[in-house]
Amino acid sequence: MVTVTSTSISPTASAPTINRPNVVAVGTIVWLGSEVMFFAGLFAIYFTLKSTSPDLWAAETAHLNIPYSLTNTIILVASSFTCQFGVFAAERLQPRATGWSPIKWGMVEWFTVSYALGAIFVSGQILEYATLVSEGISLSSNAYGSAFYLTTGFHGLHVTGGLIAFLLVIGRAFAVKTFGHKEATSAIVVSYYWHFVDVVWIGLFAVIYIIR
Repeated sequence: MVTVTSTSISPTASAPTINRPNVVAVGTIVWLGSEVMFFAGLFAIYFTLKSTSPDLWAAETAHLNIPYSLTNTIILVASSFTCQFGVFAAERLQPRATGWSPIKWGMVEWFTVSYALGAIFVSGQILEYATLVSEGISLSSNAYGSAFYLTTGFHGLHVTGGLIAFLLVIGRAFAVKTFGHKEATSAIVVSYYWHFVDVVWIGLFAVIYIIR
């Protein structure tokens, strides 16, 4: 006589889990990929015009204030670090500070500092534009002016968009009752964008101000 015993397996026992990537984060990365192509086109325009007018480039780049632009660049790069500290706070679901010390700051405080640094950068770029225009270098003055203002101007618009994104994320942190993973994801996505515009500016600074 053969006895058959049956065993039941709980549907939850050792059930495989699938960790899917966040749709918003993946979409942002794909969009930033298209932005890379956009700025690659601007770089191509700059190099093409430069190759056809080397004497003009040599004369016009003499008006650039390298120490001033370097200081502005350092300010923008510093904002990338403060932004990342804000991401660390968001990942531990800490929206606001628990004390006066920076090590106790939350996402809101770090993102506010990042916003301030970004605003200083944009203000510095506007002041540089005003100085160059007073020296006769404008968007329509010559090929160099067109290339300079197109490349740096579009980047400035992207930085401004990042500043608006900072305000939205900060406002959302105050609007919700509980700061959760959804709000943390928004902060992380904004950091992707902000790091991107910082890296692009480093490339622009090297091409426009250093490689003369």
